[in-house]
Amino acid sequence: MQVILLERVAKLGQMGDVVDVKPGYARNFLLLQGKALTASKENIAQFEDQKAQLEARNLETKKEAEALGDRLGDQQFVVIRQASDGGNLYGSVTTRDAAETATAEGFSIDRKQVIIRSPIKELGLHEVEVHLHPEVMVTIALNVARSPEEAELQASGKSIQELAAEEEAQAEFEIAELFEDIGSAASDDDELAEQVETPEGQAAERADDDS
Repeated sequence: MQVILLERVAKLGQMGDVVDVKPGYARNFLLLQGKALTASKENIAQFEDQKAQLEARNLETKKEAEALGDRLGDQQFVVIRQASDGGNLYGSVTTRDAAETATAEGFSIDRKQVIIRSPIKELGLHEVEVHLHPEVMVTIALNVARSPEEAELQASGKSIQELAAEEEAQAEFEIAELFEDIGSAASDDDELAEQVETPEGQAAERADDDS
């Protein structure tokens, strides 16, 4: 099926290009979202008549997208989720989660503009693409954590595995100190017992008995 593009479409073509696409893709995406028209003589003529207006509108929306991109790019957003001790999420973080989190921070984006290349199913920092315009794409980071405190530590560069290792090392250190204290107390008891068994200690015991 041939369509004429009303805007740039990634991996397909530029505004004004007539391209061949699958009918389902055309009907369910390109035509539905106003990105293209069927390449009939009437529609091609209509495009030529409106080309200057379309280009001007595209330029304006591109400038707006670039302005938003300058503020949004490289931002990091915290997403609080429940997870196992090993860092695996009970569920996953979706494009809707990313859009809602960014919007809550003052950046109005739609989930359809968000692309998550690999499923987010564990704690940590994850890069996500936001397509603000056919020619404007920025990257944001989702800091997925179980608490704001954990998110802050992850933002400083520590992974959940490193945090777990530090907690384990601290626990082992505290246990070692506990056993050291117990061992020290036992040693003191042994020294006291030895003093009682010395000749001086035995003489002191006989003196006590004679009296």
